[in-house]
Amino acid sequence: MIKEELIAVRDKYADERRTEILDDAGEFNIEDLIAEEEMVITISHNGYIKRLPVTTYRRQVRGGRGKSGQTTRETDFLEHLFIASTHDYILFFTAKGQLYWLKVYEIPQAGRTAQGKAIVNLIEIEKEDQIAAMLPVRSFSESQFVMLATRKGQVKKTSLSAFSHPRRNGIIAIGVPEDDVLIEAKITDGSHDVILATSNGQAIRFPEDKVRPMGRTAYGVRGINLEHDDYVVGMVTLNRDSTLLVVSEKGLGKRSSVEEYRVTNRGGKGIITLRSTPKTGKLVTIKEVVDDDEMILITQQGLIIRIALSGVKVIGRNTSGVKLINLNKGDKVVDVARIVPDEDDDQENGILDQNPEEIEQ
Repeated sequence: MIKEELIAVRDKYADERRTEILDDAGEFNIEDLIAEEEMVITISHNGYIKRLPVTTYRRQVRGGRGKSGQTTRETDFLEHLFIASTHDYILFFTAKGQLYWLKVYEIPQAGRTAQGKAIVNLIEIEKEDQIAAMLPVRSFSESQFVMLATRKGQVKKTSLSAFSHPRRNGIIAIGVPEDDVLIEAKITDGSHDVILATSNGQAIRFPEDKVRPMGRTAYGVRGINLEHDDYVVGMVTLNRDSTLLVVSEKGLGKRSSVEEYRVTNRGGKGIITLRSTPKTGKLVTIKEVVDDDEMILITQQGLIIRIALSGVKVIGRNTSGVKLINLNKGDKVVDVARIVPDEDDDQENGILDQNPEEIEQ
């Protein structure tokens, strides 16, 4: 019966063979089997990453409750969110100057409330190394650059196209000596101003074109001239109408107008961005922020506070700032991070309709 039915189907529908059978199928790429679709990539402060389709976050009207974006531990929180295609890349820069990348489709897809997977389990990073910066990249354009900064005040600009063929075990992004570490990486277009800030409260602003493009293995050039006990704590590449937030280890902080930072040549000692005293302690970070941003402060004893920056006044550059957090005796601020707003805020502001660069920057 089966034989008769198959013969009948053959006689009715058969035509010439359409499949082309070759001895050599050529190079096969698994990416050819991956559908290209937009994904929301989330990365937590402690290094857990996951992806999920943009369609997971349906738009809600104002006043909605939103959706939980990730389940994190008490000391962890969502720090990075951007939208990328499954065929896009995520670049990971380490403190020792190595570069690793992942295709977005290689990042495990998880549910809305899942914690995700530790990044160190996805890339072959050395045990004694750690991730210093992450950049989402859609294409490796020759007209774009990666600006890198080290703890000892070195800066380097390399064409983004130089990072287009990394190996599984990483490639050199910057030649970092043993007594230095990479702290920041930013994508630029060659026309930005760069600001470096130090632990002693100094800051320098210089045009990006004062740093010529260099190869991957170069150490770079001097961005700021440091005192013997000083070191760089952060880098900002100005690319929007914003203010600069600085926070000290004793919990004081402030926002200042970008215009208060005059443009100079690189390699100088800089100007005061926070008047450092025993009351303020060392400078912890500098961030480019706007009124809608929110930040989290983490202390050495594990205390965490979330701050809406609309409540932090814009005051003069040469001041000590105002108290952002009440610290216990012997405690100090050790880390400051920009956080992804609550999901209901994201949807009201249309965050999922923006470009990845607009979200991250």
